Amino acid sequence: MATTVGETAADFINTNLNRGLVGTSLLMIGLLIVALIAQFRSSRYVPVIYWIAIVLIHIVGTLLTDNMVENFGVTLTLATAIFAAALTATFIGWFVSERTLSIHSIHTTKREVWYWLAVLFTFALGTALGDLIAETYALGYWRSALLFAGIIAFVTLLYRYAKLNAILTF
Repeated sequence: MATTVGETAADFINTNLNRGLVGTSLLMIGLLIVALIAQFRSSRYVPVIYWIAIVLIHIVGTLLTDNMVENFGVTLTLATAIFAAALTATFIGWFVSERTLSIHSIHTTKREVWYWLAVLFTFALGTALGDLIAETYALGYWRSALLFAGIIAFVTLLYRYAKLNAILTF
């Protein structure tokens, strides 16, 4: 749902409100900062705040990829590699810093920062890889969606029935 809402909102603002990609990006980054400030100030899980932040971070992640490709001429292959490296570096930094990657132990601001970085780079990577598979490799959107759904289902089965580590499958 975050993907659908995020993509639709970004496209609407970009196209219908004539903000352009850069204007839309700046607006969404501003809203994300406000949402993350509210999230960090909250001492407990507040669904409305959390899910607004999730939707906005998805929009920003998508816009990061779109800007790299459309405004800076970065290929989808390179964008995918950049965000895969950024996500990997985030997980390594998180683990080295905190000695855990568990989302069940996010009780400090530092751990929450690592979490939100991981979420941002996951969405940016998802956009880059999804577009790469669908467009560059010409698999199309429906087949790409089925491919990724199959991969997610396979990982879910590994977690559930092969009892693969929860952090690894995350």
